[in-house]
Amino acid sequence: MTQVFNKDGLALPVTVIRVGNCFITQLKTESINGYNAIQIGYSKRQRIRMNKAELGHLIKNGLPPLLHLQEYKVPDLNHYSLGQIINVNHFKIGQLVNVSGKSIGKGFSGNQKRHKFKRGPMTHGSKNHRAPGSIGPGTTPGRVLPGKKMAGQLGARRITVSKVRILGIDEKQNLLILKGSIPGKSGNLLSISCSDQLKKIK
Repeated sequence: MTQVFNKDGLALPVTVIRVGNCFITQLKTESINGYNAIQIGYSKRQRIRMNKAELGHLIKNGLPPLLHLQEYKVPDLNHYSLGQIINVNHFKIGQLVNVSGKSIGKGFSGNQKRHKFKRGPMTHGSKNHRAPGSIGPGTTPGRVLPGKKMAGQLGARRITVSKVRILGIDEKQNLLILKGSIPGKSGNLLSISCSDQLKKIK
């Protein structure tokens, strides 16, 4: 993360992400598939690393081998065509977007760090400092109910941050400047979709 200054001199925390050149690999229509959507591919890869089904899906449309494929629903397909390149020109300053990515993994964590549980008494002979306490209701039903908050893996899961505002666009380097933080570590793969809302930058 870094920071930028607005017209009033206020420092705004931002995250700068690089939007690669994404190719439209497939168009899904409502008449055939039941909904309108585009499938885009990102990051070129070696042909030997792909199976015939994946390779044939791209070659028949005259596209290079691509590593990542992602589908996005769109209201209308009139502005899209096979092989079209999508980059930062697809976005506007002030637009709100949803950013999805894999959060940073924290490993196996206890209930206090994972679920913000309170600790037990530290004095007066108590030994229940960081213990989870009771995990079941008793003889009936005589089992631990599914979804019980306990210790376990923290992080390393897909998270979506909604309505992230675009503060700036660098067309030469294909960079987006987003307000605030986004999921994952540096170099993480992200999915960006429009929130269909526009706001002016103050």
